[in-house]
Amino acid sequence: MTQPSAPEIVCASCGTSASGRFCSNCGASLEPQVCTGCGVSLNPGARFCHNCGKPHASVDAAPRMVPLAKGASSSSLPWIVAAISLITLLAFLAGNAFNRQRGSSLDAPQNALPQAGLDDRGAPAGATEAPAAGVRAPDISQLSPQERADRLFNRVMLLNSQGKTDSVLFFAPMAIESYRMLTPMNADQRYDLGRIAEVAGAYPLARAQADTILSQSPNHLLGLVLAARIADLEKRASDKKQLETKFLSVYESEAARKLPEYERHEDDIRNALADARKTPRS
Repeated sequence: MTQPSAPEIVCASCGTSASGRFCSNCGASLEPQVCTGCGVSLNPGARFCHNCGKPHASVDAAPRMVPLAKGASSSSLPWIVAAISLITLLAFLAGNAFNRQRGSSLDAPQNALPQAGLDDRGAPAGATEAPAAGVRAPDISQLSPQERADRLFNRVMLLNSQGKTDSVLFFAPMAIESYRMLTPMNADQRYDLGRIAEVAGAYPLARAQADTILSQSPNHLLGLVLAARIADLEKRASDKKQLETKFLSVYESEAARKLPEYERHEDDIRNALADARKTPRS
């Protein structure tokens, strides 16, 4: 009697299908772990506990991530993923150490992890005055994985719109790691992850999200928007033109579906539509 084959799962580190104890593509462990803080079972490859937020002890050391140069090979992606994990852990531990020593008052907000929707002083975006001393910052350990991902996405996008590149590169690894914990991801989550990777310079990761969205829904507006943005950044003019042409051809029927993600990213879709209409079609 033949032995049943081991079930195939998706590696949490690189996203490829895998089986056995370790991923054959990146070498990450595929065995479920248990959180030493609260005792819940963790997904294979998890860096942090989804219940209490405590970092998992088996985080591999890796080189520091830097933004990819335009046109860089997708073979760099495993190094990016490994580096993200290390930076995320170091930032988490540093934030905890500061909070234990100084508390979480916002008179010096740089000592705590800033939340989405707050400016660099820890004030609500657009506020003219810093919050009063003694006001406590939101505790992201009490948020759901989706809420943490949303807050970090908003934070990275705000910093990018303000031209604060160094801050974007600080928060982007944490945001990427938060989205990687949302498995399986839907099209809306993959678009968010792709946009974070885009502004952080990790173009292969962003392109992979667009490709996955379009493989599941070939006419998805956000998949086409993201794919065209990355094609433009990678100087693939022919691909960009082809993607924009398809975007224009399916826009009316797709927009009529009124998907939640279309409403959430309405500005991105509107801007992409305007850009596509300006591109010559000869």
